[in-house]
Amino acid sequence: MHPILFQLGPITVRYYGLMYVIAIALGFFLLGKEVRRKEIALSTDNLLDLLLWTVPLAIIGARIYYVVFHWDYYGTRFVDVFKLWQGGLAIHGGVLAGILVVYVYSRFRNVRFWALTDALAPSLILGQAIGRIGNLTNGDAFGLPTTLPWGLRFPAESPAGMAFPGMATHPSMIYEMILNLAIFAFLWGIRKKGFRDGFSTAMYFILYALARSIVSFTRADSLWLGKQRIVEVTSQAATYFETVGAFRAAHAISIVFVIVFGVLIWRRKLYLTEPASPSGRKLSPR
Repeated sequence: MHPILFQLGPITVRYYGLMYVIAIALGFFLLGKEVRRKEIALSTDNLLDLLLWTVPLAIIGARIYYVVFHWDYYGTRFVDVFKLWQGGLAIHGGVLAGILVVYVYSRFRNVRFWALTDALAPSLILGQAIGRIGNLTNGDAFGLPTTLPWGLRFPAESPAGMAFPGMATHPSMIYEMILNLAIFAFLWGIRKKGFRDGFSTAMYFILYALARSIVSFTRADSLWLGKQRIVEVTSQAATYFETVGAFRAAHAISIVFVIVFGVLIWRRKLYLTEPASPSGRKLSPR
């Protein structure tokens, strides 16, 4: 578990960045296949334009979301805001920013927003799973100390190693990667079932919210709502200090996602299927 893949003079290639490149490339390929299958009127060049807008703005959104919750640190070390290689991207901020960009782009290109997000959902969750490999090599998105046999000890210079020197921690990033892959398998499996536009998108938000809520119970770097305090914890013969607040931010936003998208499925009856033309396109696009 080492963050650097190789160094060539002043050039450093990190696993963290490599995983993002792989996730974006594979996601773009799968998105293109789905857009063509669903007969969405976007060319490869159009999708490339969407990618070039969405990726950087999603990264900015993810960073802003993270920095806001750690302003007590970044407020006095503003230059560290730009050190993305050290980790610190909150997926919820990235997803929200990305969805906003997709909405604006769909209006600009006059294509069905929900059809486009349905095409994007499997690629997005697969990309998140691949990204967790970068977290593993970087030693961030780490878990709380554990004595379980699959606990991991990270290098002392990694974020996990500095937080819990010499202690084994939950491999929270691996837990989430496995759950994300399961969600991808589900979304990829239902894409041809003929559900109404928006169903796959809603299921992505609901299932990821549930998965993230489960994993967050093991995360040591959770973002907290409410006044934070440092508490001493003794668990499984390990004693450590943890910064906690009133409520985990991941749990709060997950509750919102489940309610909002659950109501959306119910009110718009997205669970119903629609007939398709011989070409495979839905006869009554939404």
